[in-house]
Amino acid sequence: MRCLQNGLVFWLTGLSGSGKTTISNIVKELIKKDGIRTETLDGDWFRQNIDPEAGFTKEERRKHLIKVANVAKLLARNGIVTICSFVSPYEDVRNEIKNIIKDEANFYLIYTKCEIEECIKRDPKGLYKKALKGEIKNFTGIDDPYEEPKKYDLLLDTVKNSVEYNVEKLYNFIKEKINEVENQNK
Repeated sequence: MRCLQNGLVFWLTGLSGSGKTTISNIVKELIKKDGIRTETLDGDWFRQNIDPEAGFTKEERRKHLIKVANVAKLLARNGIVTICSFVSPYEDVRNEIKNIIKDEANFYLIYTKCEIEECIKRDPKGLYKKALKGEIKNFTGIDDPYEEPKKYDLLLDTVKNSVEYNVEKLYNFIKEKINEVENQNK
């Protein structure tokens, strides 16, 4: 496995159930098959293993995502292609994340677009059902806003396009950025 001299962070944002984790995990395996060190950071895993006390108010989410950004920056600084899958619902916090990472690694925002109605239909973890019943408070898209990114580097529309299509699109985008970094260091 080889590490890159300059790190790369690919940050997927979108509603719960939009496909961030599914796409990230498949792409991670493809990048690893290419012999490149890669890691995924996922919201559920990170909350369970690194930041179990994280809450869901705007400020608690911001603090949580700042921790994630610093871990992503550390991984990328060590040449690991880092793919992050987090709802990251607020534009100002996404900009703060970018500013934390961009000093040491290239940062790319990937918007996994999926309308709330489709996310509610998918509801892989039953979270929307609970939120709609009032059992979960501050749930993004239900009683807490999701601010669509004003600017992003890549759009993955998970309603109009298949998982396979979006995986290929993200994989090709990441490979292009890896090639750019490797060519800069020659």
